[in-house]
Amino acid sequence: MATVKVSLTLDEDLVDAARNLAGSRGLSGYVNEALMRRIQHDRLVGLLNEMEQEAGPIDDAILEGVREAWPASEPREARRTA
Repeated sequence: MATVKVSLTLDEDLVDAARNLAGSRGLSGYVNEALMRRIQHDRLVGLLNEMEQEAGPIDDAILEGVREAWPASEPREARRTA
């Protein structure tokens, strides 16, 4: 995949933490992966919103069943505002 060099202004503490965590992939690889995950997340949120507009909201009983089966799942409101 082609790459492009960009200039960004970021919080110093975030850059320091990212550099410390990046390891062998380096800061660029770390940030690239973070952007990829955020784009995937935002696209999924968009898809969920479209599906709700077409079919209505997900039944609360179904959501509760999912939360019981997957306790680490976030509440719906938190997921959509991120």
